Amino acid sequence: MGTILKALTPAYGGYTIARDEKVIFIRGAIPGEVVEVEIAEKKRDYSVAQARAVIEPSEHRVDPKCPVFGVCGGCQLQFITYEKQLSMKDEILLDACKRLGGFEIDLDSALSGDQWHYRVRGQFKVSKDDTIGFFRSSSRDVVVFEACPLMVHEINTLLKQIKEQNIVSNLKEIHITAGDAPMALLKGRDYDTGFFENFHATGFSGLCYNESVCSGNLFSGFPMDDLHYTVSPMTFLQSHWNLNTRLVNFVVHEMMPMEGKRVLDLYAGAGNFSLKAAVHADEVVAVEENTFAVEDGKRNCSLNKIRNCRFVKSSAEKFRIKKKFDIIILDPPRPGLTSIVLKKILDNPSDMIVYLSCNPSTLARDLKKFKEKYEVCSVRQVDLFPNTFHIESVAFLQLK
Repeated sequence: MGTILKALTPAYGGYTIARDEKVIFIRGAIPGEVVEVEIAEKKRDYSVAQARAVIEPSEHRVDPKCPVFGVCGGCQLQFITYEKQLSMKDEILLDACKRLGGFEIDLDSALSGDQWHYRVRGQFKVSKDDTIGFFRSSSRDVVVFEACPLMVHEINTLLKQIKEQNIVSNLKEIHITAGDAPMALLKGRDYDTGFFENFHATGFSGLCYNESVCSGNLFSGFPMDDLHYTVSPMTFLQSHWNLNTRLVNFVVHEMMPMEGKRVLDLYAGAGNFSLKAAVHADEVVAVEENTFAVEDGKRNCSLNKIRNCRFVKSSAEKFRIKKKFDIIILDPPRPGLTSIVLKKILDNPSDMIVYLSCNPSTLARDLKKFKEKYEVCSVRQVDLFPNTFHIESVAFLQLK
């Protein structure tokens, strides 16, 4: 007999919090449910548990769509209605702002899109016995599945063909991107000259092996309204492309009017925000340290005949702000902004900051530091990863 607990509030990472003698983080429960749990880990100040039986289910509990949900580590929230997923993520975001950021704010309505078949890029693991899938939760074991309900159908079709051809020997990972020209990044232990021939035969236009040896088309394209956006296999791509396009349009709309203004886009990637901003602004400087992304960005400017966007290969830390920018766009990785970048911006303040975040904790921490010079005007969730615990958000700050 396990421990009977009532799940209380959601927590980042796909957990809900319960309290017994100490805090217990539960996997597989919805706030309000009474569940029987098995304790998986005991720490000094908290425990981690797995729900084994639901005694009083939530009205928001549904049957997971994927047959390997709960075994595969890719998703955490498929058993929860999508509306409840969004409200739980909002609650976590609000809590981070209050507890870690030291401020209270009413969140604007979340931006959301397709819940299923939204990912245009997938990263698949290959085991030593050539099994293809995703890692099991908290394990390096590879879980096999027929098709992933988060991937667009083109990726599932390509993956099926790869499995049928049995061409993954010596590979460790396969990153598939389904744009107008399907491509893959192959990561392996030993290079085999037959890799490219075999993968091209299954329908791939472009291939790269360990980011060094490439064959065929070296980039794939995606529509961004009237613009054409391209990326290589080694450049980060926001995988929920339809919602990403809506997000870019929303951000640009909120930055208007931009006539005569200078925009600095730190962590610019291949120009996800820079390209659209350049359509309206006087000048855009896109700063990115990934060589492949910089080349993709320059190509995107050329393809779209954009001449007022300049890509600079540099880390955000090393880039020197020599003159005033009216708007600064920040889209840092999960650890958030370093103290060097924070100081650089506070020493050279813009009128507006747009902060895109993939981590509520570091977002709240950084907004707290910005508050000495900026007012936090709005924060909202952007659900770029439905059915998972990941929480993306966008905040707009105005100089006081």
